[in-house]
Amino acid sequence: MFKQGFLWVIRFIVGGLFIFSGLIKVNDPVGTAIKLEEYFDVFSNDIAGFFIYLKPFALELGIFLVVVEVVLGVMLILGVKSRFTVWALGLMILFFTFLTFYSAYFNKVTDCGCFGDAIKLTPWESFYKDLILLVLISILFLFQLDLPNTSPKWAKGVTVAALVMSFVLAIMAVRNLPFIDFRAYKIGVNIPQNMQPSSPLQYSYVMKKGGELVVFDQYPSDESLEFVEMNLKNPDALPKISDFAVWNEDGDFSEEVFTGNKLLILVSSMAKVSDSNLDRIDQLVKSLKDSPVQAVFVAAASQEEIQNFTKSRGWDVLSLQADATVVKTMIRSNPGILVLKNGEVLGKYHHNNTPEASEIIDLYIK
Repeated sequence: MFKQGFLWVIRFIVGGLFIFSGLIKVNDPVGTAIKLEEYFDVFSNDIAGFFIYLKPFALELGIFLVVVEVVLGVMLILGVKSRFTVWALGLMILFFTFLTFYSAYFNKVTDCGCFGDAIKLTPWESFYKDLILLVLISILFLFQLDLPNTSPKWAKGVTVAALVMSFVLAIMAVRNLPFIDFRAYKIGVNIPQNMQPSSPLQYSYVMKKGGELVVFDQYPSDESLEFVEMNLKNPDALPKISDFAVWNEDGDFSEEVFTGNKLLILVSSMAKVSDSNLDRIDQLVKSLKDSPVQAVFVAAASQEEIQNFTKSRGWDVLSLQADATVVKTMIRSNPGILVLKNGEVLGKYHHNNTPEASEIIDLYIK
């Protein structure tokens, strides 16, 4: 009886974590794909060149992984095909543990994306989390003969429902935007304020004196002390946004973007930009021409590429460059639309949901 209860607790913890992690990433499969692309880049350089050929399939692989996480978690808790589930979870956690160890030890990918953008873990925290899960799943593996051999029909029905629901939600999130936005550019956020510390940053100073280390809250005036390192005491106060910048050949335009009413048309990759709704964006740009809202084109591309693109679309707008990672963080759509008022995010749109000019104007009236 004790053994069964103990195994049930482990099943609930492991299954619950996989469901939680999977659902967070089902909310944002594009973010998972971006993270996979980072890993493929690193592995193609450090391990084997063939990983680079997986990059074009990052989104499909991301959707598969997040759906499998949810389904296996449900199967483990409900006791559906327990032995298969334990084997599948074991192989998956071995893969994840390798990823997080490699990231932590070699400092390659500083955020594993284990819980999407909802919960940020350091590389070593991610590794220790996976190590604990590996131990728990190993216990289930050792006692797999004590796990349920059969499951009721309703449990299998719930598993199928979880599979269908997770897949449908993932596709909807890809074709629109994440249902819940955990990033620093979500609606209601003031971007320039998020670029400032939430409170004064405090540091401690480690100095060496006579072979001993001494820590000071203020930098000491004693010149006989040897400086060792400076540590931030309140990292939670760091700016949530530290890398935003937009520019062109005339200089930095970040402050200009944060002034007045702006509609940013964002492109993270000119090579991958979707043309399925560009005609609707054309009409939006044209309709805003004489309105109090200024359209701005921001792309992770060269100035020549940007000029060629805007000329081909007939857009007479301010055109700016930006970092691809920043643009991908701002919006999970290529192209995408971000509506700002003095730097505050009023609205975000996938190109599939390109709004009418009247809808944009209404955002400023509310």
